[in-house]
Amino acid sequence: MSQNVVVIGGGPAGLEASRSLRDLGYTPILIEKEPVLGGHLTRWDRLFPDGVEARSFLDPMVADLDGIKYFTDTEVSSINRLKDTWVVKLSNGLSAQVRAILLTTGFDLFKAEKKEEYGYGIYERVITNADLEDWFKSGAGPQFDNVNVIGFVHCVGSRDEKAGNRQCSKVCCVTAVKQACEIKEKFPEATVYCFYMDLRMFGRRYEDLYLKAQKDYGIRFVRGRVSEVSEDLDGHLFVKAEDTLFGKPMKIKMDMLVLMAGMAPSASTQPLARMVNIQTGEDGFFLPQSIIGKPCTSSREGIFFAGAATGPKTLPETLSEAASAALAIDRFLKTPQKR
Repeated sequence: MSQNVVVIGGGPAGLEASRSLRDLGYTPILIEKEPVLGGHLTRWDRLFPDGVEARSFLDPMVADLDGIKYFTDTEVSSINRLKDTWVVKLSNGLSAQVRAILLTTGFDLFKAEKKEEYGYGIYERVITNADLEDWFKSGAGPQFDNVNVIGFVHCVGSRDEKAGNRQCSKVCCVTAVKQACEIKEKFPEATVYCFYMDLRMFGRRYEDLYLKAQKDYGIRFVRGRVSEVSEDLDGHLFVKAEDTLFGKPMKIKMDMLVLMAGMAPSASTQPLARMVNIQTGEDGFFLPQSIIGKPCTSSREGIFFAGAATGPKTLPETLSEAASAALAIDRFLKTPQKR
């Protein structure tokens, strides 16, 4: 009879790790608090840098769940230590006793309304990157009528000490460039601006996408922060910023402003950390035993991590770490227990 392993979080990391654990001969018990599996990827239309449809990647993962016990609309009520095992009680009344728990709780999008100067939640035509992806998928939304000038604001809730998020979210720059190109495809005559601090296009083919955005799509990149957003009686936005390369202020009338909300720790991070008595870092994410040597291992025996639960990650990094976490759990469970 195979051993059970509890996996908490049914996004890409949880799905990939569960499939890897199953293939190693274990029975994963996958717990997801939302009604469907897939995490943030369920909201995404296309993936950078190649524009691959998110569903073409996610659907096969969700379809490949044979041998995996999974529960949606379910939360973890408690986790307690019992000798050399963990007892996990769920909100659906079930419980599991296991030696290993994998935390793949991912991230939450930074709440853009906290940056009041941008007017999110106040002005209809100020939206987030996630809102825009919803529109790319559905095509619905009155704020997208008669769009001629669009702006993208990078690093909303990332690299921001006042917002409590000093870390770079890693994917905002390339997501902004991807979305800016897609907007130009929808509205070829539109003028599109990207306001950035530094462009961090570190991944393979990310720089190519950036160059394509300038050469083929005519995206205008402005190095500088947006300082204020206001609205006139007709619903048009007025965006104030400073172009730090030319040393001059700017005030641009726009039809839509997209805020690139960064990654923040999942709301479930602190409750779970208290349940299993592990640390979180200054940034609020789970703290691994070693960022370099043991990124999937916690300070408590039998507790493991994968994906953005320990900090911002790209999708390829998340999937790679999920597979690594499954191997770490396999190694742990095959090591003779000390008596």
